[in-house]
Amino acid sequence: MQELNRKTASVNTYTERIIQFGEGNFLRAFANWMIHEMNKKANFDSGVVVVQPINQGLVKMLNDQDGLYTLYLNGIKNGKAISEHEIIDCIQRSINPYENYNDYLANAENPDLRFVISNTTEAGISYNENDRLDDTPPQSFPAKLTALLHKRFQTFGGASDKGLIVIPCELIDRNGDNLKRIILQYASDWNLGDDFKTWINDDNIFCNTLVDRIVPGYPKDKMEAITKELGYKDNLVVEGEQFHLWVIEGPKSVKDEFPSEACGLNVVFTDNMEPYRTRKVRILNGAHTALVPVGYLYGIDRVRESLEDPIVGSFLKDALFKNICPTLDLPDDELSQFSNDVLDRFRNPYLEHELMSISLNSVSKYKTRVLPSVLEFIKRKNTLPSHLLFSLAALMAFYKGDRNGNKINLKDDATVLEFFENQWKTNDVSSVAKATLSNTDFWGTDLTTFDGLENEVAKYLESIINNGMKTAINTLSN
Repeated sequence: MQELNRKTASVNTYTERIIQFGEGNFLRAFANWMIHEMNKKANFDSGVVVVQPINQGLVKMLNDQDGLYTLYLNGIKNGKAISEHEIIDCIQRSINPYENYNDYLANAENPDLRFVISNTTEAGISYNENDRLDDTPPQSFPAKLTALLHKRFQTFGGASDKGLIVIPCELIDRNGDNLKRIILQYASDWNLGDDFKTWINDDNIFCNTLVDRIVPGYPKDKMEAITKELGYKDNLVVEGEQFHLWVIEGPKSVKDEFPSEACGLNVVFTDNMEPYRTRKVRILNGAHTALVPVGYLYGIDRVRESLEDPIVGSFLKDALFKNICPTLDLPDDELSQFSNDVLDRFRNPYLEHELMSISLNSVSKYKTRVLPSVLEFIKRKNTLPSHLLFSLAALMAFYKGDRNGNKINLKDDATVLEFFENQWKTNDVSSVAKATLSNTDFWGTDLTTFDGLENEVAKYLESIINNGMKTAINTLSN
């Protein structure tokens, strides 16, 4: 069987305009797919040069396949379950700077270079005080990028039109701001001069971003069937869900150069990404967290099954649309669309997401993902968000550690587990509710001080413990 490469596949070649730090599954299923779409549909003509950010990686495998790989997108699209695949051809070549550092630096001399994209893990945007300009290469990603930018500054005499647009995808808050800050720190450490710092500040754009797509990665267990379907051997097949979202905070000029809108891609350009980050945390992550104890105690094991169940599915929709969305400051149509997209993602028949895998550290997750919606709802509506408080009661019942006589494998901080173990020894529902709600170490505030909240949660908890989740949730639904 033939192997995938540019001799065996009919693909395009593009001008090298993007340097990309990271060759893992996420970037290939997310950013590279979008670049591929823009090349096909908007004449973006942007080829990618991949740089391996650490000593070990996939660069050799990428080069063996001439940068080509097959992407499968599986999930709900336009209301239907769809699995589709295609060869992504935007990667032109790949470099391991630990073996070919001069080849890496030579990219700085490319007059067509315009964008930097990265995903070097959450730990990748970090400062290493031991990095030096004459290292070949420096160890940290920001130091490698500083060396490249300095070389470009020297090559083109600090020309303003040779600055780059930097779009990091690492999952840290204000990723672009943090990357720029570290680069300026290296500029000082290495005595690169005020003119270079000015060029960094004035002529390079560092965007903050929010990225969202579930990427299961290489489908090892399916490869025999996939290879038979494709008719060629591909060692870099990657799977992703249909949904995608890229929020890019930066000046309007970035949108003008990045033709995602013309391709119908879900890329949002904004001058303030915080509402979108809040939306994701409260709707996507918050819905997951609110669902887990309710669905699991109901007798369901997976997210998809929860949505398919009419009672639990209705609970989750009500929690989203009645309790969470009213707390967010974005247009109603945007919130509705995002919420419906989230529900479609939860229904994805190609992903089996176990509720117990989401249950890790549920107390702290409730605090960061759900509690802000609870408090904001109370503030705005002057009433209680019943579905989110029912979830909180279900969380307390979940930490009792029993589902229909079977032990629940609870995973949380030892102090959390010890707290609930001691509380449930009393078997006094009201006492458990009061002690949990007043635990400021959990919530950062005493929740019993909010009018009616303790009585509401205790009522739900008593119903769950005495009558079971199926009866309790039906009472709430009615």
